[in-house]
Amino acid sequence: MFPFITLLFMPTIDIAMPLALLLVVTVSFLLYKRAEKRLKTSVETQEFQTRDKLMIVGAILIVLSTMILTFFRNPGNMFGNIVLSIFLGSYTMLLFTFTYLFSDIRKRGAQLFSIGFGIASLILGVSSLLEPLQDSVTIFRVGAFFGLTAICFAIVFYEHSKTDDEKKAKWYLSIQPPALFLLIFMFFNILHFEGTLNIWFPALLDVFGATFAILIILYLSSLFSWKTVGIFAVMLTLLDVILVFSGPMVAAAETFTGLGLPALIYLPNIPLVPVADPAMYFNILGFAPRGLGLGDFFFTGILAIQTFNRFGKKYAYASIISMVLSFGIWEAFLPEITKFFDIDGFPATVCIITGWIPIVIIGTLLHKKQKESQPLQVESSNTPL
Repeated sequence: MFPFITLLFMPTIDIAMPLALLLVVTVSFLLYKRAEKRLKTSVETQEFQTRDKLMIVGAILIVLSTMILTFFRNPGNMFGNIVLSIFLGSYTMLLFTFTYLFSDIRKRGAQLFSIGFGIASLILGVSSLLEPLQDSVTIFRVGAFFGLTAICFAIVFYEHSKTDDEKKAKWYLSIQPPALFLLIFMFFNILHFEGTLNIWFPALLDVFGATFAILIILYLSSLFSWKTVGIFAVMLTLLDVILVFSGPMVAAAETFTGLGLPALIYLPNIPLVPVADPAMYFNILGFAPRGLGLGDFFFTGILAIQTFNRFGKKYAYASIISMVLSFGIWEAFLPEITKFFDIDGFPATVCIITGWIPIVIIGTLLHKKQKESQPLQVESSNTPL
């Protein structure tokens, strides 16, 4: 009994990660409501068109090229290089595919889009000249970002020279987000050697992690229905529990962290908790971090969207708040829970699903009562006066 009593009186409060979960899932939900029809149409299309075949070929080329580049980072780590290549290829194709779906914009929108990415690339190129970021590959880094800047502004002038202003998909807009991501990842993570300032972890890693979490939620949400989401939630939670308690999930998270992949979002615990010895612990500027995988963001987003499809907007927002609060409460006691069970991590799906289930039960009961009362209302309205 004593360990459980200890759990109740020794919380480690954190507001950063619950707020991040709330922000990512809420943004995903709002975007889903606006893009639902187009996303469903894209996912349900089964015929491979020319653009789909080109995208598959592009994916293969991207995976092969990134595999070659990653060998410069660690020639002896075959497994890590393969994992890195596969995930980079997946992230790149996700950015390309999602951008392509919404690239049917008019001339002015295409120009503004390209100007934005051109300016971002230019800023990164100029920043690379600063002393804290300089290393042996600075000249290549600057040249790559300036090259992308030139391509983006060339697209701006190309759009300006076009006579038509029709809305159609533009593949040359779709290459800009994945190109910028690959350059940032390569030059600020894999090929960043002697620079004294590391801007990839955790700042850029968290930005891309949140971006990919939102895109994954949006792109895969149409694959689920209310009948399947319950089975998915239970099965994924059980699998997560088994993998975390047996060790593979924690080992995978450590591998992804070591490779610098945006597969997790890391934030410092707020209020800040200093680590005893920063040299011996994984930390953010000497403070204890909290990490949450993109799969957990995806899990929360899918549950919220399917709650919306089943019960409506109010229940969707209620489920988001309930899941975030549940996650925050569990997270406050995680240090003691992991110590009690002698494990290095805890399945976040458990923290999330315990907040979702009460909303589902309430929604099901209330909707059942409404359906039962409807026939009575019809009969009473037909009763003669």
